[in-house]
Amino acid sequence: MKKLIATGVVPGVREQGRQVFPLAALQRLQARPAADLAVLGASEVAVLRSDAPARVEEADRAWIGFGTGLDEAQLLAALSGWWRCDPARVAAGGVLPVTVAGFVVAVLTGLAEWEADGTVGTAGRYRFTKARLAGYLTDLTAPVNAADPADPQDARLASLLLGTRLPSFSGGPIAYVTTRTADRPTTATTTADQPATTEGE
Repeated sequence: MKKLIATGVVPGVREQGRQVFPLAALQRLQARPAADLAVLGASEVAVLRSDAPARVEEADRAWIGFGTGLDEAQLLAALSGWWRCDPARVAAGGVLPVTVAGFVVAVLTGLAEWEADGTVGTAGRYRFTKARLAGYLTDLTAPVNAADPADPQDARLASLLLGTRLPSFSGGPIAYVTTRTADRPTTATTTADQPATTEGE
């Protein structure tokens, strides 16, 4: 729950010497449905496992991670790269759900183009240069898309995924989850080049 609290997506958290998580919010989170990935039309989808926002000193962004205190431009820059991943494999899924503690809090689309950081080999990181923020949440207990996507398909994908449960397991920020419910393992596959130091859920 600490990650959810740190991102700001759970309202009503009180400070009483320690953080008190509202019972009603916990009950709503427990009732959130699992993501129905079978409707996406791809055999697997990449999942970006995010943490709370953190400041960075980079030319193209000031933050990494997800937080309700960031505006749309800051969120898009924070979530669209740089990740160790197989960019073609990410793009093939057509959508990149962003999760915090196993809940979808944002959705990226427009993944067809990417650039590398110039590192040779499996240590390279990639940024999706045409990514769009199809949706994001400011309240996980009552999920409503805080974005206003112009593309109807973006809006549809966001409505399908935002606020749902989407567990994934990876040593790095990107995990790959099969979309076939019957075949879906209890853990997601990962790429071999994922660093073990990146956040997990």
